[in-house]
Amino acid sequence: MPNLSDIVNQLEAHHKQLQSELGRLDAAIRALRGSSASNGLGTVRVASPRPRRTLSAAGRRAISLAQKARWAKRAAKGQTGTTNPKRTISAAVRRRIATAQKARWAAWRAKQKKVA
Repeated sequence: MPNLSDIVNQLEAHHKQLQSELGRLDAAIRALRGSSASNGLGTVRVASPRPRRTLSAAGRRAISLAQKARWAKRAAKGQTGTTNPKRTISAAVRRRIATAQKARWAAWRAKQKKVA
């Protein structure tokens, strides 16, 4: 049976291993943080491969005016959100569709009876 001093020695050796591993992890984290920008929240933000494009104030204004013109045109027509009015179908066509569908189902049922 191992004595108490052997157990303490094993624990100290394991502690040294963990300390060295923590040191390596800290060094890796420091290296990564140094190579990329930090956003101040402790998280690392990698730089974009392509620079962001900016839009001039005149360009933003032109886009804004064009969108406002589209909204005004739509409001003048009285359109709120629907693009097409709802279509209706005549009663005669509905009857024709219903009889055709009933015939299809009857044929399917007859086929199922033959198989069984």
